[in-house]
Amino acid sequence: MRFLLVAAAALVAMITPTWASDYPWKPTKPITIIVPWGAGGATDQVTRVTAGIIEQELGQKVVVVNQPGASGSIGGISASKAPRDGYTWLAGAPKQFGTYKLLGLWDTWIDDWQLYVTVTNVPLVSVNPDTEYQTMDQLLEAMKTKLISVATAGAGSSGHSAIEGLKAVVGFDYRHVTYDGGNPAVIATVSGETEVTTQLASEQAEMVRAGRLRPLAVLASQALAIEGFGDVPPITDFVKEPLPVLSTAFGIYIPKEGTPAEVIATFEMIWNEVIPNSPELKAYALEKGALFAPSSGQTARDRVWPEIQGDAWSFQAAGRAVISPEELGIPKP
Repeated sequence: MRFLLVAAAALVAMITPTWASDYPWKPTKPITIIVPWGAGGATDQVTRVTAGIIEQELGQKVVVVNQPGASGSIGGISASKAPRDGYTWLAGAPKQFGTYKLLGLWDTWIDDWQLYVTVTNVPLVSVNPDTEYQTMDQLLEAMKTKLISVATAGAGSSGHSAIEGLKAVVGFDYRHVTYDGGNPAVIATVSGETEVTTQLASEQAEMVRAGRLRPLAVLASQALAIEGFGDVPPITDFVKEPLPVLSTAFGIYIPKEGTPAEVIATFEMIWNEVIPNSPELKAYALEKGALFAPSSGQTARDRVWPEIQGDAWSFQAAGRAVISPEELGIPKP
């Protein structure tokens, strides 16, 4: 398998019309990508794959730095305050640029950032195998009568959005246990520290394959195929009321204001010509149960907007919003 991926990468390199010397921006020192979550989570995983591709294209080292805390806002603020010379990027889920202000975490907005999306992930409801819950129906019934612990990567994270979206439709309460990243949240459920996690499938896939998590439902309208495990049923098999959009796009971003035009142009070229043909990202998506859907600019924003709407109004319904989504121009979906 590794040989095939290397061979495919070599083939893409031969047919790709753009070379490092053809890009308008030629970095002269290492580029830093700040991952505002812990190592091993969905953001960290796909960013490291993407960093390798950028490094190969630009012929310059790309360093991934984990800087978790405050639901990703600490690393985000650090990236926004760095010199806007193209050498410091931010990784994560762009939908959070639409809810940070809503949650009172950071005064930023999606239109402040140039977006480069790689994959879209979906949340998975999984339980520790030692729990009594064998099906999603059993878990939902239990959650209506008792306080069950749910591990997520913190307020505003994909896992938090997922459980809040489900709560808004089904009607239950839960004990929210937060961690600095999706991987620690998943490990907490594996160890029995919590009973449930609603983090992304990409963060859970390895533990599902190993039998250390029992997946009960994917929060989507179609079953999710996890390589080496099989199909996980969709939440629509158990809940008939429509749920908000709970998918999460991931990528890397840079502030629009102050960033040199040649930097933006270079990454537009990479996202148009190289990223869509990347065998490494395609393999990652297949292994992790993610959708490979690269996009940038306005196209990326349009794809992410329904995610922002779903999260914003779920947080509003949960009483976590410090201002109304309407004040930010986010209409109810």
